Amino acid sequence: MSFFRRLVFDTSTLVSAALRVGSLPQRALAEALSVGELCVCPSTLAELDEVLMRAKFDRYQPAAVRREFADFVRLHSLFFEVSDKDVGNVQPVCRDPKDNQFLALLQTCDADVLISSDTDLLVLHPWNGIPIMTPAAFLRAVNTH
Repeated sequence: MSFFRRLVFDTSTLVSAALRVGSLPQRALAEALSVGELCVCPSTLAELDEVLMRAKFDRYQPAAVRREFADFVRLHSLFFEVSDKDVGNVQPVCRDPKDNQFLALLQTCDADVLISSDTDLLVLHPWNGIPIMTPAAFLRAVNTH
């Protein structure tokens, strides 16, 4: 049994998973879905939708494939409501205020880990006792237990 029951992925890691099949982020997402529950909230899903549909990503995957990926994430995730108050109460805060939504989600869903490729989040490791790991570090941790 994995010690990662509930997992949160930041947007940059999910976008990398969507764009590069076989990449570390994609493998980490597949592993996460096999060992635990992916947790999302409306604001993190909205950010994923917005970022995935940027025209600059057309050269990596067609828009339809990227939409299917977002639908896949929705289908295989637990949904949590994270209010603006929840985000405002995050302590310590991230140096990028947009990333506080992920920290609020960690608290709301009682997550065991945040998988991130974002240095603004990674520098907070551990955040209130919750590990913040790169996709590679997460895969190493899962494969050693």
